[in-house]
Amino acid sequence: MKVKAGVLEKANVFGIKEVDIPDPAPDQILVKTKAVGICGSDVHYYLEGRIGPYIVNEPLILGHETAGQVAKVGKNVKHLKEGDRVALEPGVPCGCTDFVKRGLYNLCPSIQFFATPPVHGTFAEYFVHDANFAFRLPDNVSFEEGAMCEPLSVGIHATRQGSVGLGSRVLITGAGPIGLVNTLCAKAAGAGIIAVVETHENRIKMAKECGATHAFKTFNQEEILQLTQDATYGEGFDVVIECSGAGSAAQTAVKALKPGGTLVFVGLFSQLEVPMDLNAITQKELTYKGVFRYRNTYPTAIDLIASGRLDVKPLITKRFPWQQVKDAMDCAHKEASSQIKVMTEW
Repeated sequence: MKVKAGVLEKANVFGIKEVDIPDPAPDQILVKTKAVGICGSDVHYYLEGRIGPYIVNEPLILGHETAGQVAKVGKNVKHLKEGDRVALEPGVPCGCTDFVKRGLYNLCPSIQFFATPPVHGTFAEYFVHDANFAFRLPDNVSFEEGAMCEPLSVGIHATRQGSVGLGSRVLITGAGPIGLVNTLCAKAAGAGIIAVVETHENRIKMAKECGATHAFKTFNQEEILQLTQDATYGEGFDVVIECSGAGSAAQTAVKALKPGGTLVFVGLFSQLEVPMDLNAITQKELTYKGVFRYRNTYPTAIDLIASGRLDVKPLITKRFPWQQVKDAMDCAHKEASSQIKVMTEW
């Protein structure tokens, strides 16, 4: 089957190409793409041709934040039918490894993740996917909202890692798309204080709209610690969710956390070695947790949207028809400071 797709040939060489899409295997579905959001990882591959050890050595279809409509089902698929509207979880583990048995499938080294070389993504008119990782959308959840379940899943996983709950005092450093979905999730989880720090004014405004009780344009350590004093009555935050990838933010988090608090790392650091106050970490008995994608989050994401507990629609700040997917990618890159989520409509 020949379809049009957004293909990255190599760094900075990206455009619409015709590609072959196979028929679905017995446990797969064929999906007609309806909405795909552009992630920072898509932009990074576009500009650099690689992310860390993942290198684009041959043409790669980008895209992984996706919702679509089932066009065909494999013979073993019973829970979905042609015409169903679905959100697609992009990571599929291969085999029954120890990680899968323990429910930690996102940590499985054999996982196949959309648009992570050499696995193709979803910037295509059609694609095939494991039916077990396709989740039916209620009638009141749009395709765009279905695509937003992917970044929202990061927020769900991060708030779970931090055990954010009723009355929690949470500091979120960085208010890009991931910082904002963490703000939404912290509010939905019942956090009492949600403080957000960021360096772009438009993102501070959006953080307030997403439920931040305190939002300030700063990454200055002294100002963040003053915010900590004011927002938590000098006690410190229960949880810091670090979404900026800035080493200084991680260092400040140690000071801003109360004894027994938890620091959740979501953002990836360009500075691989970040000096940390190990004595403070020990004496305050702090817990550190990482976030690598997510696991078991899509049903929760869909329920949160369908119930109205949170609203992801305001995060979508610009839309492009799929034929302009390169323009959409350029927009996400060149207007990164003013756009939150760029969405392509198929």
